[in-house]
Amino acid sequence: MSNSTKSRPTPRAGILDIAPYVPGKSKASGGAKVYKLSSNESPIGASEAAKAAIAAVAGQLELYPDGSSSALREAIGEVTGINPDRIICGAGSDEILTLIANTYLAPGDEAIYSQFGFLVYPIVIRGAGATPVVAPEKNLTADVDGILALVNDKTKIVFLANPNNPTGTYLPFDEVRRLHAGLPGHVILVLDAAYAEYVRRNDYESGLELAATSDNVIMTRTFSKIYGLANLRLGWCFGPAEMIDAMNRIRGPFNVSGPAMAAGIAAIRDRAFVEKAIAHNDEWLPWVASQLEALGLKVTPSVGNFVLVHFPDTDGKRARDADTYLSEHGFILRAVANYGLPDALRLTIGTEEANRAVIAAIADFLRK
Repeated sequence: MSNSTKSRPTPRAGILDIAPYVPGKSKASGGAKVYKLSSNESPIGASEAAKAAIAAVAGQLELYPDGSSSALREAIGEVTGINPDRIICGAGSDEILTLIANTYLAPGDEAIYSQFGFLVYPIVIRGAGATPVVAPEKNLTADVDGILALVNDKTKIVFLANPNNPTGTYLPFDEVRRLHAGLPGHVILVLDAAYAEYVRRNDYESGLELAATSDNVIMTRTFSKIYGLANLRLGWCFGPAEMIDAMNRIRGPFNVSGPAMAAGIAAIRDRAFVEKAIAHNDEWLPWVASQLEALGLKVTPSVGNFVLVHFPDTDGKRARDADTYLSEHGFILRAVANYGLPDALRLTIGTEEANRAVIAAIADFLRK
């Protein structure tokens, strides 16, 4: 049976009874310099056009922003070729994920995410009163069969970060389609494509087409990574009109600020800046990985703007020892023990200076 003839996702009871709001018209210790390589932030900052756009609205801070982010949605639609009416913007993709959970999960429901998936998923699942279910991975990569084996009558959502944070691994799109085909029509597949712009693999797709043609697929994106707008908290999603309508009924009426919208519009249209960011990552991601491997460390192959670095189970050389040493020397990496990866640290691809300096510091740590 095709997905088009199956049942469709149903919002939590009461959601569609809510009348939509219609707004009125309008740190580290030691080291002379600190290198923050823990949050996957852009090493080249934000577009100058985005900065100028913020400055242009600085004289209007007393005014409420457009409650529906209409100009931003139009800009996203213009660049990506999708229908702006099927987009919701929010305070980072975190808010979008929360909106999805609060709209479609209730106590007694279950939602699935993969073993080393983004930790926001269990937070939003529990926040909606539902039960998170963890699907085992293979080789630090989401496993379609492992996910499908856990789907039951209580399952309402499957969250899939593709590429995944903190591992940097991804599912080829034929596997994503196989996952979708195996889900009942009432189960929503959330494709979190926060790092999509960095991926340079021919078998990868962000999920735009699947979200455009399915009743139960929604894709989330962010301006925090390649666009360098993390400080503004800006994200968006694209999905079926019915789901977008349901989510808009509980979305905060002014959930995106005017400066964030202005910057997002300028950033997404500044294709030269995006290409510059991609080129930087294309140069330094393989360099960092190869340098770490030359030091004898295992690196999980990554398609994002970061690498997961595995340290040996040797006294004085473990990940927590490296974390302490690097912090004392001004390098902040991300410990990922809370992800179930106590032997690893996540390292963001930084500026040339930061990349060369952190490799030298890790080499010093391993020699000490």
